[in-house]
Amino acid sequence: MFSHSFLKPLSAFLLCSTMLLPQLASAEGIVLGGTRLVYPMDAKQVTLSVRNSSKENSYLVQSWAENSQGDKSTDFIITPPLYVSNAGDQNMLRVIFSGSSLPMDRETLYYFNAKAIPSVDKSKLEGKNTLLLAAVTRIKLFVRPKGLDVKVEKAPSMLTFKRNGKTVQISNPSPYHVTLVQIALDGRKVENTMVAPFSTEALTGSGTPRIITYSTINDYGAVSEQQRHIL
Repeated sequence: MFSHSFLKPLSAFLLCSTMLLPQLASAEGIVLGGTRLVYPMDAKQVTLSVRNSSKENSYLVQSWAENSQGDKSTDFIITPPLYVSNAGDQNMLRVIFSGSSLPMDRETLYYFNAKAIPSVDKSKLEGKNTLLLAAVTRIKLFVRPKGLDVKVEKAPSMLTFKRNGKTVQISNPSPYHVTLVQIALDGRKVENTMVAPFSTEALTGSGTPRIITYSTINDYGAVSEQQRHIL
């Protein structure tokens, strides 16, 4: 029997999964089984493991999906949507697409969120001021149609780069989202970026860039070898 109670968070602390090098995403003691989730469009459901790595703490775990704009989406049913994860527990969440039809010629981007609210013992907090923080892990969720005419492994090599003054335009002619990390223009680091299918993103350097180096992320969260292009 779970004897602790959960206090309503007085403040929420958002921890997005910006560190893409690990193959697991985590916040507080709650660890997701990957840094991204691929949902085949013809699948009835996919599963995602959620592990409590803490040896002492329990958490109330709440999960939901967002669309590409970051708004909560009803296109997915996640079960269980709310549960208690005791120290050392591992649970499997079922993610079920229930939305309307999506484009069949490209991936569609969503985000999966898991919020971990730590448990507290009220008897130890009597007469004390307490700030309870809820940590959120957010990973990309790609809905992928079956039978796309390009293999996902080929997508990074299809990127093209064009210099326009201080700006470098990255074009993605593939049907997949391609995430670029460890990017540098003439050796100067710039922010990571993701290029949507059949779209273009722009990077701005401090001068007129001549060389771009970068790595990409695959379906399993692994980072590719560094790539180099002369602009």
